[in-house]
Amino acid sequence: MNPKLLLSLFFLGIFLSQAQTKVSGYVFDEYNEPISFANVIFKGSNQGTITDENGKFYLESSGVWNTLRVSFIGYETLDVPLVKRVNYDLKFILKEEAAQLNQVLIVSGKQPKKNNPAIDLLRKIWEHKRTNGLKHFKQYEYNKYEKVEFDINTIDSALIKSKLFRGMEFVFNEVDTSNVTGKTYLPIFINEAVSTVYGDNIIKKEKKVLKGNKNSGFSDNQMVIDFVDDLYSDFDVYDNYLKFFDKSFVSPLSRTGIGTYNYVLNDSAFIDKKWCYNIIYYPRRKNELTFKGDFWVADSTYAIKEINLQASKSANINWVKDIYIEQEFEVLNDSIFLVKRDYMMSDFALNKKEKSRGLYGKRTTLYNNYTFDKELNKKFYEEEVYNYNQDVYDRDDTFWKENRLEDLNKDEQGVYKMLDTLKTVKKFKRLYNLGSILASGYIEFNQLPLDYGPIFSTFGFNEVEGLRLRAGGRTYFGKNDLWRLEGFLAYGFNDDKFKYGISGKWLIDKKNRFIISGGNRRDVEQIGASLTTSTDVLGRSLASSAVVGTGANDKLTNINLTTLAVELEPWRNVVFRLGGNYRTLESASPTFSLDYNTTDGEESVIKQYESTFSVQYFPKRKMTGFGVERREANDDFARVFAQVSHGDKSILNGDFDYTKLQMSYIQPMQVGGFGRLTTSIEAGKTFGEVPLGLLSVIPGNQSYFSIYNTFSQLDFYEFVSDTYASVHLEHNFNGRFFSRIPFLRKFNLREIVSFKGVMGDISEENIALNSTTNPNAILLKAPNKKPYYEYSVGVGNIFKIFRIDFNFRGNYLNKVENPDARKFGVTGSFGFHF
Repeated sequence: MNPKLLLSLFFLGIFLSQAQTKVSGYVFDEYNEPISFANVIFKGSNQGTITDENGKFYLESSGVWNTLRVSFIGYETLDVPLVKRVNYDLKFILKEEAAQLNQVLIVSGKQPKKNNPAIDLLRKIWEHKRTNGLKHFKQYEYNKYEKVEFDINTIDSALIKSKLFRGMEFVFNEVDTSNVTGKTYLPIFINEAVSTVYGDNIIKKEKKVLKGNKNSGFSDNQMVIDFVDDLYSDFDVYDNYLKFFDKSFVSPLSRTGIGTYNYVLNDSAFIDKKWCYNIIYYPRRKNELTFKGDFWVADSTYAIKEINLQASKSANINWVKDIYIEQEFEVLNDSIFLVKRDYMMSDFALNKKEKSRGLYGKRTTLYNNYTFDKELNKKFYEEEVYNYNQDVYDRDDTFWKENRLEDLNKDEQGVYKMLDTLKTVKKFKRLYNLGSILASGYIEFNQLPLDYGPIFSTFGFNEVEGLRLRAGGRTYFGKNDLWRLEGFLAYGFNDDKFKYGISGKWLIDKKNRFIISGGNRRDVEQIGASLTTSTDVLGRSLASSAVVGTGANDKLTNINLTTLAVELEPWRNVVFRLGGNYRTLESASPTFSLDYNTTDGEESVIKQYESTFSVQYFPKRKMTGFGVERREANDDFARVFAQVSHGDKSILNGDFDYTKLQMSYIQPMQVGGFGRLTTSIEAGKTFGEVPLGLLSVIPGNQSYFSIYNTFSQLDFYEFVSDTYASVHLEHNFNGRFFSRIPFLRKFNLREIVSFKGVMGDISEENIALNSTTNPNAILLKAPNKKPYYEYSVGVGNIFKIFRIDFNFRGNYLNKVENPDARKFGVTGSFGFHF
């Protein structure tokens, strides 16, 4: 998870308890076995919950209730007097009904799929689901109010007295208790947003217009909002799979649900004058991405009236202990049900132990004022590139009183007031700054508009430079700066040389995002680390600083690169870039040659001017901010790139005339309950004769790190081409198969498979141009006889942060032609993933 999010949210508020009745405990049968999914409600109300797999429950209400009712199919209903307002750790024993001793339904076991009335109702839901909700109308419009809250949970005396909170104890004056988990918690951040949503089912377009936004004081609040929006994306319970935390959970209303869940018809009652049936569901197997809970379904329209979903404790997901969701629907008429209230809570923690401390993330969304079949001009739905309105973030109290669909309670209002006090505490400022450094990689200087960093690039190593030290910085007035300068200075102890880079960019026109950029870099680089040419003047590949590798990492290049470019985004997520660059390339090692033939002999330095024109398209990409640098708010969008590059000898005395065409397409996608597939396709063609430094090198990987879009069993420069096409497929099954193996199940491991292939060619003219007398010259060859391919199987989520891949080379293993070919290798990587 983002460290900045966790640390910057801390210590910002107080929550005063308003609950009047609280009760927790366990429900057992006469044999002292826990009863899962028993109903527990305050008698005379509709406020209740169900027990978990261990028979445990927690329930609270803002009202005062004197009796608790506990019930379950096949057992006598138990009414328990509540003599106190707060009752914890109670134990209830349910007795089997005498008349039903031969027909007791044991909900902890597998339920039948045939002759099951609950499944009969489920099939009716499938038949009628298309007539329910917004999809029934041509157009729709509604108001939406969203409240996001973060809380520190599991507040105890040890935490209050810890050194971390010394000087800030006042934030613990009062805490509250979650009505889902029963844990104490302290609200530390709240954000509210009011918007109007417009949609057209004919043209399949939707647009959200933000009317107001308010938060408890973060100047960088948009990062928090985007984080929550990405994790808690909108969903439709009728879909087969529900996506949360980049994982696809099987919906209890899914057409595959019968093979995934057990269903039990539990109760029936009138809800809003509609006769409804209550169905309890729970997973058939452990460790899968499933829920447990119940839902109410109308008897005639078979539309969902209420549904509760709680992620299984054993679900294969990291850093999240609990996910709880409630949705309520309103009846528009006899056949149309619409979402009225949506509540989601997640318990973030380092582990899933019961007493582990963590952070609650909550989102409450309310909907009203639905309007239908009001057609708007198609141009209205065109997404604007720039639509920032400062007034939206400066609404007064009158606006919020009129537009809140749910009033803030006294304690939520206190979160706003608390921040003003907390922001004056020096210790809090230090902790906030530490979180900012870990997240951005930059150290901010409050007295100057400068940041130092990125700190993670301070140290490096390669065989040419030896130990490499780097210091860098950037201008920073705020996250929406219209211009930015950035640079670095590096020194290699082995080659005893300084390197540097400097770049600048200026956003001239916000509406069309017209940007001018340029820079210069003198550095040591592993060129050919990717097929698609980078346009980042300060970019540097991981291969340039591999500390340990499978072979000598001496094929490095001294590069002097100067660039100037203009960029335009006339339509949202469609970016045009026109640029020019001048570079000199020269081998940085005596054991590596970039020499090429000329009419006057051999030359070792490449001097080249190149103009480029590129188009990038990012469908469904969401961006944060409006400055010259923005942040991606999601990562599940496709990336399409096309570029034409032209080298010209007549400009700045360039050495070669050529034209290079390149394209790439990257598509991540969720494959239902089978995990995540990422597909990459790249292709390119160079017209003209060019030396090695300007050819397309098939990217090898001589490090022990798993690097996407490289070939793990290829050495640097093993294949070189002027024409190529490659494909890379990687699928993460997210533990779908490991979860069904008993002795592996508890480790929550994830299976990963990948396939990589490339076909290429190189002309005889380019081979002749690069065939010199230098003994260190690269023997140019391309995979033109047959496609080169390799495949790998991997295990991810080892200790939650480590992944290991076992890579196999598929061909080009002839010992005569490829004596040093690596048949098998092991690579790994670290990362934090849900």
